[in-house]
Parts: sequence; structure tokens; C-alpha cells
Amino acid sequence: MGVDNYARFYALLGKLPGADKETLVLQFTNGRTSHLHLMTAAEYGSMCTEMERVAGYDDRREAWRREMRRKRSAVLHQMQLLGVDTAAWDKVDKFCQDKRIAGMAFREIDGDGLDALLTKLHAIRRKKDNKNETK
Repeated sequence: MGVDNYARFYALLGKLPGADKETLVLQFTNGRTSHLHLMTAAEYGSMCTEMERVAGYDDRREAWRREMRRKRSAVLHQMQLLGVDTAAWDKVDKFCQDKRIAGMAFREIDGDGLDALLTKLHAIRRKKDNKNETK
């Protein structure tokens, strides 16, 4: 019926000054109970999701998405400059899966991996440009 671990709730409660456990539980159980252990999993999940929204988790999540979009875009732009057809995801993945590049599909690369890949692509382009200048 209920939930065994209330760490999520108490972590969020600490981020919401003035919030009261009993009041929140009563609100999300429609007055049925003021005890966490008597809440259903659905009630508990709904309450925690709303607490995250109020605590600003949605804003942080959106900022993270924007940052990831920016990093992916920068990497794809560098790939284009190296001649990779970025309109074809299979070609992007094939390029990224090379052990010398990233060793995994583009969609699997996290933020730190994108930063490292961007640095690597800049170095490849610099080397390529230097090679073309000496000819």
C-alpha cells in the first residue's frame, strides 16, 4: 500500500521553510490521514512531485536541459565542420562510436562527455587546419 523510505519527502521538506508535514499529508490524502506511513504510493508520489515543483526542481531541470542542448549543438556544429553529415543520426552515431572519438552513441554521451568531445573535436579541426596550411 504505502512507501517504505521517506528520504525524498524529508529532503524536500527541508527545502521548504514553513512547510508542515501533517498539513501536507492531510492535503494530499484529502484529509484521510496526517501520517506518512498511511499514504498510498500514488499520494506520496504526487505530494513529492508537487514539493519538487515548489522547491524549484523544475527550474533546475529546465536549466540542465538548456545546457545539454547547448553542448549537443556545439558538438554537432564541430562535427559538421569536420564533414560529418549531422542530418543522418546513424552517421553521427557511427562517428561518435569510434573508440578514438567517444566510444558510444551520441545520445549516450553525458554533459562531461560532451565537454571532452568538444575539446577533442576542436583539436582535430586545429590539426586538420594546420595540415592544410602547410601544403
